Amino acid sequence: MGLADGGTGHCPAPAIRWRVTAGIAGAAGLTFATMRHLFLPSALALCCAAFGQSQPRHLVQFSGVVVTGDSLEAVPFTSILTKGSYRGTMSDVYGYFSFVAQNGDTIEFSAVGFKRGSYVIPDTLSDDKYSMIHVLMPDTVLLKPLEVYPWPSKEQFRDAFLALNLTDSEYQRALKHLNSAEAIQRMENLPPDAGIAAHYQASLDNTRIYNQGRAPTVNLFNPIAWAQFIQAWKAGNFKKQ
Repeated sequence: MGLADGGTGHCPAPAIRWRVTAGIAGAAGLTFATMRHLFLPSALALCCAAFGQSQPRHLVQFSGVVVTGDSLEAVPFTSILTKGSYRGTMSDVYGYFSFVAQNGDTIEFSAVGFKRGSYVIPDTLSDDKYSMIHVLMPDTVLLKPLEVYPWPSKEQFRDAFLALNLTDSEYQRALKHLNSAEAIQRMENLPPDAGIAAHYQASLDNTRIYNQGRAPTVNLFNPIAWAQFIQAWKAGNFKKQ
């Protein structure tokens, strides 16, 4: 009765349950503290990396001149592109170019007849302008000489040339076309073509511009004009007119 009523067999149970609960809580607290110490540095590192990647790169006005490597002459119409993008420009007739790029960009240069080149813009620039002179080396491809003949071989050409027979009518026709008197007569009767007319009009325009703002030039005291006049008079050109 004393053992049953005294509670000697049932009293240790709450104490055991309290110890077990305290042990679980302590283990949970230790695990949470350990996870907290491991999570905070990782989160801080991720935030710093994301902040570093989110910062935009510095814009630069990239300008320069493209020249040849052998004579330092300008290379016109050079294609200039940023690698990995469609941003770029083309040089003018003097080889000059200018466009907006970013620090660290790789710029590619290409032109017909030249080897491709590239240049990396420094990422430590503090100024918003950067200029340079880029040199392109000629890309020359030498081909073997090729001789073209109307006949497959020299022997066949020789045989055809020796077998050529010019009749008298063809010979007389050739002499008729080469007659100097007839050629001069045709030249005098032939009206001027478009090239001669344009050259004559350009000479008149140049003379008008040269004499603009002053009295026109008088050839009365020009010895060359007098010599031409005497030669024409001796040749009888004025009689024909």
